[in-house]
Amino acid sequence: MELNSLPPGSFCWPELGTTDPKAAAGFYRTVFGWDVDVQPIGPTETYSMFKMRGREVAAAYTLRDQERQYGVPPHWNTYVSVENADAAAKRAQELGGKVLAPPFDVMDAGRMAVLQDPTGATFQVWQPKGHIGTRLQREPGALCWTELATRDTRKAETFYTQLFGWNAKLGTDGGVEYTEFSAGGSPSGGMMAMPSQVPSQVPAHWTPYFQVTDCDASAAKATSAGGKTIVPPTDIPKVGRFAMIQDAQGAMFAIFKPSNT
Repeated sequence: MELNSLPPGSFCWPELGTTDPKAAAGFYRTVFGWDVDVQPIGPTETYSMFKMRGREVAAAYTLRDQERQYGVPPHWNTYVSVENADAAAKRAQELGGKVLAPPFDVMDAGRMAVLQDPTGATFQVWQPKGHIGTRLQREPGALCWTELATRDTRKAETFYTQLFGWNAKLGTDGGVEYTEFSAGGSPSGGMMAMPSQVPSQVPAHWTPYFQVTDCDASAAKATSAGGKTIVPPTDIPKVGRFAMIQDAQGAMFAIFKPSNT
């Protein structure tokens, strides 16, 4: 589905922080067929735009020295579109969150801030100007869902519904409680409690889901390209089939084939 705009509260941009953007581009080209457009953003830095049919779907950057010093591993960032990044950052603090990077302009593309929710999950808010975010969603190779894993679902629900105006609907997924988030009446993300067996040093986190035409085949492609299948292809009754993947540099993401496709 091609998009020309994204309403406030929408998941708008998946961004990969990695140790090797060139190798990552090769990995994701194999798995999703993404093209890459490497753009300079400074004297020595670049920003890799991933595209399908000439439309931007995601991006990658090299982890900064400060991130590496703090032991930040390769990971996918989650951006949420907002009308005003400054107001969103202020409101996040009022709700018990933290501002990890105060609002700043990204050239003429937009204005952003890096925030952390009260349960420890990091995310970004994006006030669009020249760049709305991903131009394709909910089609093979594009973002189709974004999911929060946290140890305190009640606290997280209160924070995000008040920050973004999301509606939250609690249900069950295979006997496990699952909260579905909707922005503007359209479900676009979810939340589940982190299993007790997850090591305590693993923080709460957001994970992007990318749509595929064949979950098993895509998982096999990821493995052949140097990645790992963390959760093998698994059916979600009446919903679809998914797998959790770790890319060749260590970043986690999910793939998903809807049952109606």
